[in-house]
Amino acid sequence: MPSTTTPPFYHRLSHTLLALALIMAGFYLGQDIIVPFAMAGLLAVLLRPVEAWLIRRGIPKTVAISLALLLAIVVLVGLTMLISMQLANFTDDWPKLKKNLNDFYKDARRWIRREYNVSYSQQEQYLKKAQAQTMDTLQGSGTLGVITGPLGTLLILPIYIFLLLYYRAMLIQFIIRSFADQHTERVREVLGEVRSVIQSYVVGLVTETACVAVLNSVGLLILGVQYAVLLGIIAAIMNLIPYIGGLVATGLAVAVTFVNHPELGTLAGVVVVFLVVQFIDNNFLVPVIIGSKVRINALVSIVGVLLGGALAGVSGMFLSIPIIAILKVIFDRVEGLEQWGILLGDQTTEEDINKMLRLRRRKKKIT
Repeated sequence: MPSTTTPPFYHRLSHTLLALALIMAGFYLGQDIIVPFAMAGLLAVLLRPVEAWLIRRGIPKTVAISLALLLAIVVLVGLTMLISMQLANFTDDWPKLKKNLNDFYKDARRWIRREYNVSYSQQEQYLKKAQAQTMDTLQGSGTLGVITGPLGTLLILPIYIFLLLYYRAMLIQFIIRSFADQHTERVREVLGEVRSVIQSYVVGLVTETACVAVLNSVGLLILGVQYAVLLGIIAAIMNLIPYIGGLVATGLAVAVTFVNHPELGTLAGVVVVFLVVQFIDNNFLVPVIIGSKVRINALVSIVGVLLGGALAGVSGMFLSIPIIAILKVIFDRVEGLEQWGILLGDQTTEEDINKMLRLRRRKKKIT
């Protein structure tokens, strides 16, 4: 009789790490295809309840999907128009901003000359060299892809979303039939949980972003900061990138505020507003709005965001959290991968560890 003993730990670990490395390599090499497809998958799951509601009202499937897509496009266009109107106000005050920037530039040059003994002519040479390097970068062969990439993604996303919704049943059947019959219920359970996690995450993220935008704008308006609404909305959008986005948004807001309100008290007030909003967001909005569906610990979140950024830029940073949440759902329900689910989660207690040990003892007694 062949031995049915469990493979040694190093054997299983090496296979798991190899699989993760292959997945990341594939994600990096095929990001131009995978990233838009993954975003379309998130949006398709988000629009699925709208499509189902329309179908229950007797609307044909193709028309229902088209109407759901049209609704998403209208919301996106409305948000774009709101930001555009704020940017128009920003443009109207450009002469004033230009004057303030020129004054700041002259003050900075005098400070550099006084503190570091760098003459004005040397500063001009450094600036011209930096400008030449920037122009070379912009004229490089990869610049066109950087500019046209997001535009191409926006054009292909609606097509992906439509097809994913239209062929949803076929894709689900394909996944179920890919496993043995005895695992059918488990696969259906995992798919249902993945759908629930994605819907909870995306809907909660949109609601959380709106709340953060309102809180940011109100705080900046109280301080009398110019372009408060614009800065509040931009900061809320950047907050979609966990942890890192909030820091970048704070730096951007301080830089823009400095141009019009160089007073130290105002700048400190801007930092305090963003810190308070971040505290409210992390401790109240995220747990209440997004709920307990997506429970990823902070360490894994930060590493995942950085890894996603290294593999696929900003899009990878945005997709990192839902991908990790989906992996956790799978790990929690696949025998032999439970420890990875524990590593990703943030709710493990001594009771959970004892429960897992008791389950292992029972399995050993049965076998």
